[in-house]
Amino acid sequence: MKRLLSFSCLFLLLTAFPFLEAAPAPIDPATVAIIFNSNEKKSQALAVKYAQERNIPFSNLVPLDVPDQSTLSRTEFEQKVRDPLTGHFEREIWWSRARDGKGVKIPVKNKIRVLLLVKGVPYRIKREERSPGADGKVTPPAQGQQDEASVDSELVYLGLSKHEISGPLNNPYFKQDKGIADPTLTPLFFTCRLDGPSYEICERIITDSLAAEETGLWGMCYLDEAHKGKNYEIGDQWLRAIARRNRKEGIPTVVDRFRDTMVTNYPMAGAALYFGWYAHHRNGPFLNQNFRFKKGAIAVHLHSFSAAQLENVNKNWVAPLLSAGAAATVGNVWEPYLTGTHHFDILHERLLQGYSLVEAAHMAIPVHSWQSLVIGDPLYRPFLVYNQPPAAAEDNKDYRAFRLGVQKWSLEPETLTVKLRSAAARMGSGPLYEALGLRLLEENKIVEAKAFFQAAGKVYPGSADKLRQTLHEINIHRVFGEKEAALGLIEEASERFGEIPEGKALIGLRNILHPPAPPAAQPKSGEKN
Repeated sequence: MKRLLSFSCLFLLLTAFPFLEAAPAPIDPATVAIIFNSNEKKSQALAVKYAQERNIPFSNLVPLDVPDQSTLSRTEFEQKVRDPLTGHFEREIWWSRARDGKGVKIPVKNKIRVLLLVKGVPYRIKREERSPGADGKVTPPAQGQQDEASVDSELVYLGLSKHEISGPLNNPYFKQDKGIADPTLTPLFFTCRLDGPSYEICERIITDSLAAEETGLWGMCYLDEAHKGKNYEIGDQWLRAIARRNRKEGIPTVVDRFRDTMVTNYPMAGAALYFGWYAHHRNGPFLNQNFRFKKGAIAVHLHSFSAAQLENVNKNWVAPLLSAGAAATVGNVWEPYLTGTHHFDILHERLLQGYSLVEAAHMAIPVHSWQSLVIGDPLYRPFLVYNQPPAAAEDNKDYRAFRLGVQKWSLEPETLTVKLRSAAARMGSGPLYEALGLRLLEENKIVEAKAFFQAAGKVYPGSADKLRQTLHEINIHRVFGEKEAALGLIEEASERFGEIPEGKALIGLRNILHPPAPPAAQPKSGEKN
């Protein structure tokens, strides 16, 4: 009976909501070129697999004779990547170029719009060596005038016969809201990379993206603010904008507003979206060997060198996030400076609008010929079916019910709470109770939020999910400076959850609130105790 009631509750929500929003036009697969390393059989096999899965003509596969390494010199890039690609475009008559007012050749017609580079193709261009001055010393380039870059970012301007390589170039597609087929974008290419720690992970990215497109990407969003000071405020503003957008959209969102990153083994269950910063290497929830993102997840951690390497799953961020199951991410190969990175709020917004990964990522980056990478299936549209009736109501039913309830009753908050509380009770739904608690927490309705977290803790079957509800309450006490109350809850929770892997989160919180005493100084050699 309970199961029947859950279906009827969901059905009423589904049929009450009008599905009218139109998605942007899809990218034509015939406009995608796939670039692979001709010296690496696995690189070619990956290119073929992607072409098969996305119906891209095999004639669009482009072999490059490049070393299987991450980094090239500028000369190697020109000779082994840029020049061969330009020659291929000329031979295949993939473009038509004419000179602009400055005498630079630019594409005026372009058959290919997306360049997908697959694992095996280098992704970094190192800084050119500089000659010493009269004093014998080498003067480094001024900030923002470096010539190191990502291969992918340089290839955005493949069609230009020449351009300045010192420093970034403005991206005319930044903040736009139109597909890449727009004729004003003809001179540009839109680059993406199918890469990661292993070829198996790259293949999984393809299959996960296709699967998530069928159902839509449903789950929780986790945001980890940094609070690093005035000069870094814009990064936190991006995350707050995402939180506001999720509230409107009906995506349950956990926001960590503390200076520390999320604590070790934080129970980040149901994670479909993650945006955070600022640590050099993976930490927090991603140290838990049991953690996995939801299939098709978008996960990004902002750091200057998040994509400095793509192989080691324990270092930096892109490789660990992909290893943990993410299907798409963005990152930086060298120092981009904060304003030269992807603007997370725009990336998130364009994905929600139904744009593909490659379009959303390129609309979110202010500059090219710089440091950025986009990793994933360029044609992946995680929210394509978000506003369409589901094929199977049982799939992600809790998250669907919450979103549809928000869409219907967002202007009637009391009605929304009553309706979804009733649905949560009928469905025995921990996710619905938790989502309501998070929404009320944003409204500063603390008592009501705690009640929903406690209700969620009672119906969630898993210990890690139960623990997360207690962590919500602990963090409420932290926000209000109620240190002793927070420590009391930590001690209670340690007795219940101390033995599970996620229990390490309690140790981390205890150490933040009550730092352990430093170790006693050891006597120097020869000193008496």
